[in-house]
Amino acid sequence: MSLHSALYVGMVRHRRFRPRPHALAYRVFWMLLDLDEIDSLADRLRLFSRNRFNLYAFRDADYGDRSGKPLRPQVEALLSAAGIAPDGGPIRLLTMPRILGYAFNPLSTYFCHRRDGSLLATVYEVHNTFGEIHSYVARAEEGGGVLRQEADKVFHVSPFMGLAMRYAFTVVPPGERVSIAIDGHDDEGRLITAMLGGRRTALGDGALLRLLATHPLLTLKVTAAIHWHALRLIAKRIAWRPHPAPPERPFSLGTAVMTPHPKGPMQP
Repeated sequence: MSLHSALYVGMVRHRRFRPRPHALAYRVFWMLLDLDEIDSLADRLRLFSRNRFNLYAFRDADYGDRSGKPLRPQVEALLSAAGIAPDGGPIRLLTMPRILGYAFNPLSTYFCHRRDGSLLATVYEVHNTFGEIHSYVARAEEGGGVLRQEADKVFHVSPFMGLAMRYAFTVVPPGERVSIAIDGHDDEGRLITAMLGGRRTALGDGALLRLLATHPLLTLKVTAAIHWHALRLIAKRIAWRPHPAPPERPFSLGTAVMTPHPKGPMQP
């Protein structure tokens, strides 16, 4: 059986421009999981399971409303609430799996397709270190290619940045490569940029075993890196922002801002 699910191996880079520059970069990998293929993947792979412990695992309750209910109807309901009508096409999630029982995903992205394979919308599911989740939902322009979308920031992520910002997304949907660039702008201009990108490789036990050697305890390292760089920002005397109340709705609506361009963002 031909699978749409895959692995993407690459890098994450963050850069802050003001009031003092700060940057980070680390190697990472993601799984692209077709929501209709997860059970079959768990059946055919020894090192990957769904909703039970394994070297690598996918846990439904890590996503969406965290009830553990199937994700496809949750994502379709989210699209419908945002005024986007799904037609039963594939939904593919780019995320980091649980590794030895632990996972933290600052960003997981759903690529929601029509039945004809064209991209209908994206859902950017953001998790912060305070246990909160919010999703930015944006329609994809017809025609394929690079996505360019915007959304007002409404969800607290870092205590070193306020909410008075707007995000600009530039996305190359999963193919041989995947790339997501996010620029954050405030009244003074660009404040931050975050970029992730990776190259596709087949999802199999051999590849998962190799990644354990090249990216040991990846998900734990992501959490450790967040706190380490928070200490560095404190040392740079970046102002600490109070934690605002989370948004009342679990999602907010973004917009497509321009027609696709043949060239994607610079790869991280």
